[in-house]
Amino acid sequence: MAGPAQHTAEDATPGELRRASARLLLMLAVLGLLVVPLVRELPLGQSSRAGLLAWLLVAFALYWLYAGLGYRPLLLLQLLFFSAAAALLSLKLLLVVVDVHYLTVLRNGARGLIVAGATCAGANLGGMLLTLLRQRSRRDNS
Repeated sequence: MAGPAQHTAEDATPGELRRASARLLLMLAVLGLLVVPLVRELPLGQSSRAGLLAWLLVAFALYWLYAGLGYRPLLLLQLLFFSAAAALLSLKLLLVVVDVHYLTVLRNGARGLIVAGATCAGANLGGMLLTLLRQRSRRDNS
């Protein structure tokens, strides 16, 4: 892709929507099947692994927004959730550096934000697939 996407899911043609949903599904599968297990195997603490995952999710969310892979409000919401999680985990790591080890609420809150962002990503993909199915059924009924 040479530049930002011309369309998001709201105004995409059926072909663009099909390609975007296939790309998003592929990226989510790679993320879930390869990236997350690799991050879990790194010899880091829980907060460091979660922080690395959160920053990777921020990068993915920025790319999805740039490439127009979904509905803009959901993409912005998941970017917000992933960015907040990355900020909380970065704060947790900074506090560990200054020898404050007892604020696990930051890590737990960040995990909740990551789950909320992942829910937005799933809803985004589900909405794109539902739109494709509706368009197909309308075309078949015509």
